[in-house]
Amino acid sequence: MKHIRVNIKIFVLLFVFGLFNCQNPASVAQSQSEEEMVDLPILVGAERMDIYLPQISGKNIAMVVNQTSTIGETHLVDSLLAKGINITKIFAPEHGFRGQADAGEKIKDGLDAETGVPIASLYGSKRKPSAEDLSGIELMIFDIQDVGARFYTYISTMHYIMEACAENNIPMMVLDRPNPNGNLVDGPVLDTSNYRSFVGMHPIPTAHGMTIGEYAQMVNSEGWLSGGMTCELSVIPCENYDHNTPYSLPIKPSPNLPNNRAIHLYPSICLFEGTVFSLGRGTTTQFQVIGAPEYPATDFSFTPVSRPGAKYPKHENEVCYGLDLTQLSAESLFAERQLNLEYLLEIYRNYPDKENFFLANNFFNKLAGNDELMEQIKTGANITAIRTSWEPALSEFKKTRGKYLLYP
Repeated sequence: MKHIRVNIKIFVLLFVFGLFNCQNPASVAQSQSEEEMVDLPILVGAERMDIYLPQISGKNIAMVVNQTSTIGETHLVDSLLAKGINITKIFAPEHGFRGQADAGEKIKDGLDAETGVPIASLYGSKRKPSAEDLSGIELMIFDIQDVGARFYTYISTMHYIMEACAENNIPMMVLDRPNPNGNLVDGPVLDTSNYRSFVGMHPIPTAHGMTIGEYAQMVNSEGWLSGGMTCELSVIPCENYDHNTPYSLPIKPSPNLPNNRAIHLYPSICLFEGTVFSLGRGTTTQFQVIGAPEYPATDFSFTPVSRPGAKYPKHENEVCYGLDLTQLSAESLFAERQLNLEYLLEIYRNYPDKENFFLANNFFNKLAGNDELMEQIKTGANITAIRTSWEPALSEFKKTRGKYLLYP
């Protein structure tokens, strides 16, 4: 009897344990599926060669690429040449094909030293390829990492490429890449009647929250190319990505955006480029510090010096005082999901020479996309009032944006 009682206890324990650990097979499958999705790596469009190689093989290809156009550690140009793809020309945007030029520095035509492929500059004497530049080209490939801000000029370069392709009946393929600020849709919508420029060409807010492929579809279908024409466009999408997915860039998108913190701060603080304040060009903490020599002295200071990517920085060799944002985490900045106007309002309030806070060249308004924001800052408007003035244009943009999203 003793043995029987022991066996019964064991059976009961096993039965109870089984009840607590048995799950519906569908629940198990769902749990495993969710776990697998979390672990799946993001694949950028360039990595999905099985989709696009059959479409480009045997054609004369031109490419708009820079240092971010990689598959792993190998440049896309090198990868495609190794596959026997006939790349006849490279078009170089701001910062150049290898990404070493200063912001605003003119890029020259030439030959790529590593591949011998001819390079045509789109950031020198012209922004748009001519019919002669495109002679013999059968397909254009665009693969550049964007950061989701209206004034980041790669989307303006893409506009002109699309326009040239439309005019010359050349299909264009965008190899998509995640937007590291893909969850951020915020800011005043550009006044295209008065402030259209290479740092803002389309009626979009400061942060558009779209990948480069989604954005290309919007430009094409909303009639934003010259005369409302369209190009023959295809997009190779990313895999395992959505707009709430944090994405750490493997390569600096430009010389002065060195890390994730700078990339997340960029949409909020780039407006300081239109003021007397430095954003750390000429330091190792670019777009993570804000300062000027005349700002009230604090314990924090930095001194810009000439260095690669910033040959002649603002306030070169001058001690600048201001804000140190290097203690902010990239994760917390990504989670904010809106522009932070407090940096701008606080520094303006504390700056002693308000008459000379904004640069005389009106660059601030070009970056802001209107002349209203400057006046709001000067008259002491609060953040709520400023944000209210962005409507209804911002909400209307969000509706338009929704038509072109490729990712949930």
